[in-house]
Amino acid sequence: MGSRDKRVDSYISKAQVFAQPILAHLRELVHTACPDVEETIKWGFPNFIYCGSILCSMAAFKQHCSFGFWKASLMPDPENIIDSPGKTGMGHLGKIFGMSDIPSDAILKKYIKLAAKLNKEDIKLPPKKKAVIVDLAVPDFFKKALDKNKKASQAFEALSPSHKKEYVEWLTEAKTESTRDKRLLTALEWIAEGKGRNWRYQKK
Repeated sequence: MGSRDKRVDSYISKAQVFAQPILAHLRELVHTACPDVEETIKWGFPNFIYCGSILCSMAAFKQHCSFGFWKASLMPDPENIIDSPGKTGMGHLGKIFGMSDIPSDAILKKYIKLAAKLNKEDIKLPPKKKAVIVDLAVPDFFKKALDKNKKASQAFEALSPSHKKEYVEWLTEAKTESTRDKRLLTALEWIAEGKGRNWRYQKK
C-alpha cells in the first residue's frame, strides 16, 4: 500500500484558496491510479514516489498550479496533453488556474499509469548532456555593482557557470530599467548569501 505525508496536507492547506481543491483532486487521482505511490516533499513541493523513483509532482503558485511527470520525455502522449515546462512554466499540463484546466480523470489516470509503468520497469531517463562552458559576458552595470559589493563579488566568482548565466540572463531580460534595478538589488543580496538564481527550487 502507498503512504501519505502530513507535510503534503500542510502544503495544500497553506496554498491559495483557489489552489486547494486542484491540489487535493490531483493528489487523489495519483493515489487512485497508482495505489502504491508514496508521498514526500522535495524542492519545497509535493512529489509522488513509485518503485523508488519520482513518478510525478504538483505545486501551487500565487495564481496557478502545476503538475508534471518526472519521465515525461519518455512517455507516449496520445492525447497531446504534455507541454514543455520551458514554454508554460514548471509542469507538463500548462498553467492550471482552475479545475477546468485539468484533463479528464480518465485521461490523467491513464497517463499516471503510463508513468508508473516506466518506474516499475526501471526505465531510466537518458543522462543529461554536459553543458559546454563558454566565456560569460557580464554586462557593465552588473560588473560595477559587484565591484561595489565585495561579499557579493567574491560569492559570484565562486558560483558555477550555469548559476552565473542564470543571473546575467535574469538581469538582461528585464524590460525596463526600474525592473532591472530592482532585480539587481535582489541578485546582489542572494549572491552574497551564496544562493543561485533559482535557489527556492533547489533540493534542500
